[in-house]
Amino acid sequence: MTPAELMPPDLAETAQTLRDREEPFAFATIVRTAGTTAAKPGAKAIIGADGNFLRGFLGGGCTRGAVKRAALLAIESGAPQLISVAPEELLSELGVSPGTVVDGVTYSRNGCPSRGTVDIFIEPCLPMPQLVVLGQSPVAEALAQLAPQFHWSVDRSVDPAALTAKMRAVVVATQGAGDLDALQSAMKTDTSYIAFVGSQKKFAALSQKLSAAGASDEQIAKVSAPAGLNIGAVTPEEIALSILGELIQLRRQKIERGTDTPPEERTS
Repeated sequence: MTPAELMPPDLAETAQTLRDREEPFAFATIVRTAGTTAAKPGAKAIIGADGNFLRGFLGGGCTRGAVKRAALLAIESGAPQLISVAPEELLSELGVSPGTVVDGVTYSRNGCPSRGTVDIFIEPCLPMPQLVVLGQSPVAEALAQLAPQFHWSVDRSVDPAALTAKMRAVVVATQGAGDLDALQSAMKTDTSYIAFVGSQKKFAALSQKLSAAGASDEQIAKVSAPAGLNIGAVTPEEIALSILGELIQLRRQKIERGTDTPPEERTS
């Protein structure tokens, strides 16, 4: 059974349309209710990047505000959210206030007359992060082939207008064939990560040329060189794997922290 078959046709169609457009959204499911509630466990909804409910029903105004806030946070951070919308007296019994997070659950007040409790799981559905691979070297080819297996959308050009995903990375794997031009192009983009496939000595020489051409110290320091984690990689495939390892590390830290993590703050 496919994921589309697990949801009503109208939700499945909306989700597919948003994916085709590469638009972020959130998928919300009621996982538990207690007392009187308008919607029951299993009820689902799709929330757009602006917080609007696009399809589905999770109850009335008692839940909509809390779901909207949690959906926007999930889309922004990339991390799932679990919220519990409960009457004020229950929150008092639990010793929590609206907005409190305990053991991964965010509590919100239900001010409706029904006084029921609704627990909702909200999962972000984001476009695949984009990986721009510059160059025609063996490392570039290996990286372009391997990256989609780790859910990266690969682009072989660095046109800033074509970069649409929230998380982007550029790897310069030209290896002697236009290194300087490729690095200058990469620095013009708003990316989470720029890496250069080459030795520290080679990048140091290129850094002087970049500086002479007008690149700032901050721009130069943003480049990870040599690219990838230090795993003793030798072959093009191993080097590509080390780069993907660093990208996975960056992506996971971004989800945990909810923000882009500069290369100098990354830890192994």
